[in-house]
Amino acid sequence: MGTFSYHRNFVLVEFVLVTSSPMKPMRQQNRRIISYVPRIEPAPPEHAMKVDGFRDVWLLRGKYVAFVLMGERFQRSPVFNVPEAAQRWATQIRQEGEIEE
Repeated sequence: MGTFSYHRNFVLVEFVLVTSSPMKPMRQQNRRIISYVPRIEPAPPEHAMKVDGFRDVWLLRGKYVAFVLMGERFQRSPVFNVPEAAQRWATQIRQEGEIEE
């Protein structure tokens, strides 16, 4: 039932709602906050596997790909059939960009 309160310049009406069920808690209130770090593309994808014995070569869908960090971005090689070719490409790119090892 509502109650009426009078004030000098206005009438205040208060209503109290009674429900039979309690209020639902806020959804996901205890959810862990995950900070987002944007990836610089084309970075090696999550499913790529690093090839042992090579600095820049990754196995991606059965083919060999090199990723070289140039400044703040990665440069991706074309697809190669052998890991040595991908590493040669990466070495050449490093020499052309004068990146110190």
